[in-house]
Amino acid sequence: MSAHGGTPRLAVFGAGVMGIGIATLALGRGVPVLLVDVDQERLGTARARIRNELRLAHMVGALPRTGPVGELELADTATAAAGATWVIEAITEVAELKAKVHQEIAAAVAPGTLRVTNTSSIPVDELAGEVPAPEDLAGIHFMNPPYLIGTLEVVRGPRTGERAMAAVQDLLSTLDRRGIVVGDGPGFVTSRVLHRMINDAANVVGEGRATVEDVDALMEGCLGHPTGPLRTADLIGIDNLVDSLRVLHERTGDESCRPSEVLLRKVAEGHYGRKTGRGFYHYEVA
Repeated sequence: MSAHGGTPRLAVFGAGVMGIGIATLALGRGVPVLLVDVDQERLGTARARIRNELRLAHMVGALPRTGPVGELELADTATAAAGATWVIEAITEVAELKAKVHQEIAAAVAPGTLRVTNTSSIPVDELAGEVPAPEDLAGIHFMNPPYLIGTLEVVRGPRTGERAMAAVQDLLSTLDRRGIVVGDGPGFVTSRVLHRMINDAANVVGEGRATVEDVDALMEGCLGHPTGPLRTADLIGIDNLVDSLRVLHERTGDESCRPSEVLLRKVAEGHYGRKTGRGFYHYEVA
């Protein structure tokens, strides 16, 4: 299983919503996880947040209630990832920050170690051009929450090698996830389609044509969307959604990807969705 011998170990960079979710999925599948973040406050709450996510995942039957739970380690420097079998970067959707972290990861891990960017919109090859050994870099777009959504978008960049793709399959098999491989480009498939739809839904609300609840009810009842686009925005995080829309708009020139004034206002007010307790809807924050 491990290219480095011994028990496979996953390093996750970023202790935000997605990093915590990916760590929860791996730990719940018995995989040891190293969680890396420079923010001491985030690291300080990581164990409690993961415990809560594991409890929720067990309650809804998304992870096995029996069986081993992986051991969690915390670190604030990339060098701690030196022995990792796989590395997933799950930091904020800013290309320059991701490139910097991937340079640190590449310097820390053994040659041939799979390095994954968990991105919803930034082309993998854009990052590959900024890092050593681009053949070891691939994209996996985990959806939120990762332990609940079993199908993942796998992005093969033009420079991604066969060894990296084999390692992706090994990782996904270990996590009991199905990957669908797509070509590289801004937004790939899911974000290219979904984020424009959410943006349009927000514009419809902003124009006063329908309420938030009615937009979601129509998309659920008429088109079979499981949660509705605006409730989905709250789950993604409206701040993350705006970041991704900006990436799409800058890299495609598509005006339908210019973030809606409604979304921008939510971000300015600090109403990011579920994680802050308020977005298009109100939530209890654990």
